[in-house]
Amino acid sequence: MATYRSLVVILALLAPTDQPTASYSCRADTKFGKHTLSLRQGIDAQAPPVVSANTRFTIAINSQPGSLPTEVKGFKLQEVRDLTLRVPVPANASYVSARLLGGSGLNSTPSVQLEGNTAVLTVPGPIPGGASYQLPTLSVRLKSGRRGTTIETKLKGTSYDDPGLTLQAKIKWKFLSTTAPVACYPDPNPALTRTSVR
Repeated sequence: MATYRSLVVILALLAPTDQPTASYSCRADTKFGKHTLSLRQGIDAQAPPVVSANTRFTIAINSQPGSLPTEVKGFKLQEVRDLTLRVPVPANASYVSARLLGGSGLNSTPSVQLEGNTAVLTVPGPIPGGASYQLPTLSVRLKSGRRGTTIETKLKGTSYDDPGLTLQAKIKWKFLSTTAPVACYPDPNPALTRTSVR
């Protein structure tokens, strides 16, 4: 149980809280069972307020810089791997393309691909404990739908079984290293941007 408590503290420190944030409800699948916790990620999103019908435009999801602790109350965070962030293609718009811009401290090459109707940003890592990092900006090119509609950018996720953010956290307690899969969904999930189609 002590190992689980250290994991909760570590995840609470994954992202800064002095920026606009997305609040996630998370579930960690540990050797001690499944446990719920909260995680906050600083996010800033941009999109044009107004576009014409059947016009291409871009939305951008910027994650704020963060840092991982090396140790919390005697427990060592070794690394975080396989972090994924999912952003659905908004209603009243169609997907054109996506690309990643910037990012640092990720110890790997991030990628983005369309899975179904969702843009998925993947960071293999590992991001070691104590490292500073910033996820790349996710830039998604869309085509607007019909006039009179509104296009809202939101994060993916409605439950632990339909997560919008997942990662693997490896921690060490005494001589034991364990990896805990973590699945998160935004709660609440307000619109990050709104674009009117005129």
